[in-house]
Amino acid sequence: MSVVEQFNEVKARMKKAAEEAGRQDRADLVAVTKTFSAEHILPVLETGHRFYGENRVQEAEGKWPELKARFPDIELHLIGPLQSNKAADAVALFDVIETVDREKIARAIKAEIDKQGKAPKLYVQVNTGLEPQKAGIAPDDTVAFVAFCRNELSLKVEGLMCIPPADENPGPHFALLGKLARECGVAKLSMGMSGDFETAIGFGATSVRVGSAIFGHR
Repeated sequence: MSVVEQFNEVKARMKKAAEEAGRQDRADLVAVTKTFSAEHILPVLETGHRFYGENRVQEAEGKWPELKARFPDIELHLIGPLQSNKAADAVALFDVIETVDREKIARAIKAEIDKQGKAPKLYVQVNTGLEPQKAGIAPDDTVAFVAFCRNELSLKVEGLMCIPPADENPGPHFALLGKLARECGVAKLSMGMSGDFETAIGFGATSVRVGSAIFGHR
């Protein structure tokens, strides 16, 4: 199948999952383009799709400024870990930063928002499985951290994001993220990837991050 056919199949599966969950709304599809060139991405852009995700600031800088100049309504999401020394570049390029997970990063983002006068939408990444090798704030610390971002730094946190452990049933992790979002008073839930996005939609995901099911593997 072509990339566009695979993209359309993912959209159809998302629609079915929403219907089966009795949802009237639809989750947004963030097409994850890490390791893929502008040439690979263009067919999907030309369908009119505008939500994309990248893992690394430096890689995104190599292809997205030109694409955003051609398609100015693109919404580009940073979905990989952010280092504080890349905060300036991330705020400049991305429309959504989904991986705010510690005080140092939150402060760096705040400083760049004040400096650049540009404010990306922000999500807090939660390490629902408490995996030591994975980024994200601990579930028990999430409510306090969101409150810190809002009250101390005046950052507008609009959602939570998670990546469940690869070898576990993702459902309980998605349920936990939804519970934390309600406790934090945030509306957006970024959860679900190529292997589990239908499950995530059943648990209320407002966006899913799908790469290999659309673009294949590099």
